[in-house]
Amino acid sequence: MDRAAGLSVRLKLTLSYAGFLMVAGALLLTAVGIFLLGYQRIGFAPTDVVLSQPGRVLIRAFAPTAAILMVCLLVFGLVGGWLLAGRMLAPLTRITDAARLATNASLSHRIRLEGRNDEFRELADVFDTMLARLEAHVAEQRRFAANASHELRTPLAITRALLDVARSDPDRDTGELVDRIAHVNTRAIDLIEALLMLSRADRGAFARESVDLSLLVEEATETLLPLAEKRGVTLEAFGELTPTVGSPALLLQLASNLVHNAIVHNRPEQGTVWVTTSVEDQAVVLTVVNTGEKLAAELVSTLTEPFQRGTERIHSDHAGVGLGLAIVKSIAQAHSGTLTLEPRPAGGLRITVTLPLRG
Repeated sequence: MDRAAGLSVRLKLTLSYAGFLMVAGALLLTAVGIFLLGYQRIGFAPTDVVLSQPGRVLIRAFAPTAAILMVCLLVFGLVGGWLLAGRMLAPLTRITDAARLATNASLSHRIRLEGRNDEFRELADVFDTMLARLEAHVAEQRRFAANASHELRTPLAITRALLDVARSDPDRDTGELVDRIAHVNTRAIDLIEALLMLSRADRGAFARESVDLSLLVEEATETLLPLAEKRGVTLEAFGELTPTVGSPALLLQLASNLVHNAIVHNRPEQGTVWVTTSVEDQAVVLTVVNTGEKLAAELVSTLTEPFQRGTERIHSDHAGVGLGLAIVKSIAQAHSGTLTLEPRPAGGLRITVTLPLRG
């Protein structure tokens, strides 16, 4: 935004301090002059003389001294005001320098203002916190972009390799190659759709309406029941009315991702998934618990990051695109909710989503 040049804050404070000092000095000298005039009237001359010559003589004698005193006050006010304003505004200068560095993409700089707490130090601490979060967010976005580029490049490279094979060997049966290309293409489409879903949830660009989360969870479990039966997983769902506010499509995606994740990352056979909806402490709670392999707490804490599937899951046929729980986390946060992952001592995960209860 273009603005006309103006006085600096330091100069404004200096002039304000000097002006206040000058006004105070003028009032003081005026009071002293009035007092001297009154003293002259009462103690030294009759009224007709006091009103003429003696008052003028007193004023002439007092005026030079008063003028010199006012000049001294002005100089003292300007110099003292400049030094005091500079000292008071020094923290603001450091904050400005940090903001200037941040605009040049230097997010690692911190102000770390010393001293006891006051308005400037509170502002500096808030600014440091903002820089730390912004640096972490930028780093996360860079990792996400790098991982997304890698994930998108892989199916394209596979497709090109398959096409090169078909081109170099015309007599080869193309049916198998077409099936493999179709599979790779489907995976690429799923990845792009997941990226779009994640971007939509992160932006919060969706209409909100009253929904019953339990009905969406029921729809998700019914849709994924054939997959559970195919993999020999018992799917149990129960709960109560859970009214909240949000996007039905996104909340259905949240429930579907959680149930799908619990089914495909389960025991090879005789696994179980428990899906529960409830209202607790003025909040809507969705809990998905599954059996499976024992997971370390360090691994569980990374599963909500994009493209993190866990080392033992990467080669699974149902590993997905690595965005399932990342999408769940983004959708929950977009609905002012939370996502919690806990490893079960017996194996598997306990995942809890908490959303605001509809008022």
